[in-house]
Amino acid sequence: MVSPTFKPFLASLLVATTVLATDESTTGIRRLGRPYQAPVIAPVDLTNSQRVRGLLRAGNIYLSLSDAISLALENNLDIELQRYNLPIAATEILRAKGGGVTRGILYSLAEAPVGVGGPASPLVTTAASGNLPAGTVATNPSELGVLNEAPLNLTLNGTIPYSSGPLIPIYDPALIGTLNWGHQSIPQTNGVTTGTSVLNTDTTNANAGYAQGFSSGTAVNVGFNNQRSSLNSMRTSYNPFTTSNLGLTVTQPLLRGFGISVNRRYIRIAENERKIADLLFRQQLITTVYGVVRLYTDLVALYEDVKVKEETLGLAEKLYSDTKAQVDEGTQAPIELTRANAQVFALRQELINSRGLQEEQEAVIKTVITRRGVGAPDIQSARVIPTDSFPVPDSDNLRSVPDLLADAAQNRPDLQQAGVQITNNELFLKGSRNGLLPQFDIVGTAQNNALAGEVNPLLGGTASPPDPQFIGGYGSALEQLAARRYPSYSIGVQLNLPLRNRIAQADVARDELQVRQSQVRFQQLQNQAQLEVEDALIALRRARSSYEAAVQTQGLQEESLKAEQAKFEVGASTSFFLIQYQSFLAQARSTVVAARSAYLKSRAALQRATGTILDENHVSMSEALTAGRR
Repeated sequence: MVSPTFKPFLASLLVATTVLATDESTTGIRRLGRPYQAPVIAPVDLTNSQRVRGLLRAGNIYLSLSDAISLALENNLDIELQRYNLPIAATEILRAKGGGVTRGILYSLAEAPVGVGGPASPLVTTAASGNLPAGTVATNPSELGVLNEAPLNLTLNGTIPYSSGPLIPIYDPALIGTLNWGHQSIPQTNGVTTGTSVLNTDTTNANAGYAQGFSSGTAVNVGFNNQRSSLNSMRTSYNPFTTSNLGLTVTQPLLRGFGISVNRRYIRIAENERKIADLLFRQQLITTVYGVVRLYTDLVALYEDVKVKEETLGLAEKLYSDTKAQVDEGTQAPIELTRANAQVFALRQELINSRGLQEEQEAVIKTVITRRGVGAPDIQSARVIPTDSFPVPDSDNLRSVPDLLADAAQNRPDLQQAGVQITNNELFLKGSRNGLLPQFDIVGTAQNNALAGEVNPLLGGTASPPDPQFIGGYGSALEQLAARRYPSYSIGVQLNLPLRNRIAQADVARDELQVRQSQVRFQQLQNQAQLEVEDALIALRRARSSYEAAVQTQGLQEESLKAEQAKFEVGASTSFFLIQYQSFLAQARSTVVAARSAYLKSRAALQRATGTILDENHVSMSEALTAGRR
């Protein structure tokens, strides 16, 4: 049951709400409802980009390195996961600006699968030993872990969070309201006080408030309270009557929780997390692009190695035919035909292994550059045909080691984000240090009061006559508030002085130690980056030397085979020795392929170590960010 005094007020509020709700031309109601609406998040899109269809022809995917990188930018799920990390970091800023603490972001990245690698052929420089090849048996790649993605975590802080420090004011303003009605029936032990044996009271409360915090630590509360009471007492001057008050309370910390720098620290932390998310995204791009370059280079090497195996098998089959003709003529012993036939079957086994490795590498690449991997039937059945070949340049034109180390320090996003993490850790420490201070707040209140009511018709003769200035309705109470006829003021301080401050001291000490740990981990990360640059340089020099030696070995083995072939044709040699030299030439050819692949991967590793691989492959952040929106 609502009091008649409040009916005009509630009616006006209802009319205003109805007008806003029915007026489609205004955006006011939508603005009012915006804080209570969840943002619209697009569903996950697991369809491949159209580029895949454009490269799929006659059941084959004709793939260049640039196409492979573009497909990875558009479809790779590791990159897509990091795209989600960017809006997640934006929600951290939104939350902190509202006065909330940050929830943190993920620092986990993923390396591309290792893949089956290129042809692992040792460099052959020794003379013929008389041993016949027996072929090799393939190993299951899943057992070797070459199909799995290696996780990479770049956080410096581990799993233990920093202390939260003093509470942050809630910056988002809030309107608070209550409206209730109640009835009480209380038997009286003394009827003189109320003039009745049972006191019946009907009470209606309509209160509203406003609360907001500020970055200085200030908390402001405004309250507008109204109560209407109707009772059967014979001793009250007014019945029914309304009491109202309008008050303001301001609380300002002077020690703990004081200052903009302390109370806005989570906003700064969130803004830094947004920078970190950008750098992590760039690091994932570097990791994925390097993985694509490595996998594609290995695929090219495996593709070339299959051709080498096919050519070698062709030579072995020709040798078998020639030997068979000589055995039939009686110029060669039958055992030579057996040896030639064994060579054919051994090389067929090697070719089967090489083709299998190539198909496995294709499956790995399809998983990296598509969203559903080999789960899509057309992608699963398609063969990947590499269209690029990579010659080894005559020289490397490498910069000096100090210059390369400087490039790594300037370009590597993993080092840059680690530096931002250190900054955030120091902000956490600043908050925990502030928590050491005593709590000393100044509190001020100002309130206006009002009373209005009707003359009690049950008023007994013993009661004092009512004051005319309080006779009236709710409008009279509002008039009294506006005129500030009955103000109340207060100001004071609140002090909380811990006699032992062990919790805050422990938090500060631990946070200090964790900051020191993060600084040590940062140095470890820098040392690792320098080691990667140095190692990539050593690997590049070694790969070039191995490639040059492999080319020379191949030439020498070709000359040796020609000489042995000539001797065989005139009957001065046997198929046993000819098989050996054919095997050595096949080994040398595969070694050239493997050495070229190792060189190209070492060069890519140096580009990754110095943070220049994206520029080298013409990948920009803006392109990568929009590549997932097809």
